[in-house]
Amino acid sequence: MTLTFLGHSSARVELAGRTVLTDPLLTGRVGPLRRVAPPLSPSSWAGVDLVLLSHLHGDHLHLPSLRLLGRGTTVVVPRGGGAWLRSKGFTAVVELAPGEVHTDGRLTVTGTRAVHSGHRWGPRSTHGPDAAAMGHLLSGDGVTVYAAGDTDVFPAMADLGPVDVALLPVWGWGTTLGPGHMDPAGAALACTLLRPRFAVPVHWGTLALPGVARTRRMRSLLVDPPRRFSDAVAATCPATTVLVTDPGSPVALPTTWTAA
Repeated sequence: MTLTFLGHSSARVELAGRTVLTDPLLTGRVGPLRRVAPPLSPSSWAGVDLVLLSHLHGDHLHLPSLRLLGRGTTVVVPRGGGAWLRSKGFTAVVELAPGEVHTDGRLTVTGTRAVHSGHRWGPRSTHGPDAAAMGHLLSGDGVTVYAAGDTDVFPAMADLGPVDVALLPVWGWGTTLGPGHMDPAGAALACTLLRPRFAVPVHWGTLALPGVARTRRMRSLLVDPPRRFSDAVAATCPATTVLVTDPGSPVALPTTWTAA
């Protein structure tokens, strides 16, 4: 298996003969937000077989990024969002709900619960598609990878573990976090439930509002959350190794590791 953290909630997972992107965010902007991490090379999304979307928010279901992958690429979307995505011209849309399974060759993708708003335009909107937010458990060739998407920690995470690798959000794109997110302490608590061999902090260091990125607080929030997460995991879940990885970089999984 190889793994690359592309930024925000986007990761490239090569497992069981398939190349998967989670919540692809590949361009330099998302609405008013700007990418403050280095830009991605097109090689970051070359050869993708499967896209996993955790929910419908614009920084996770990003239509310009999906168009870069091609409208015929298979996209797994939360159940209830398929018709809307097909209306945008995507032709290979699979709907999945928590507890349901999608199989692609040797790779199995299981939908998992998430605690987060699933509405396209946010929790207070009455327009646009609505579908339950979710995470994904990828399994193949004896390896399990949990991609949490956007979620708060919840007790039933314990039912998902142990896993080999957990991709856990540790912040967001602003100076504060709304409901349905994990901060470094929350993500460390999730580790105690999931019991991963390796944890990769995601959802940090990638996006910011113009101007805000230059403030002292935001400069700190663009770099500190994964380190705070790593320190918290060392104190509460010492069997887990945290692999802090800058956006756009390969994750340094040990070359000699084998699945449990």
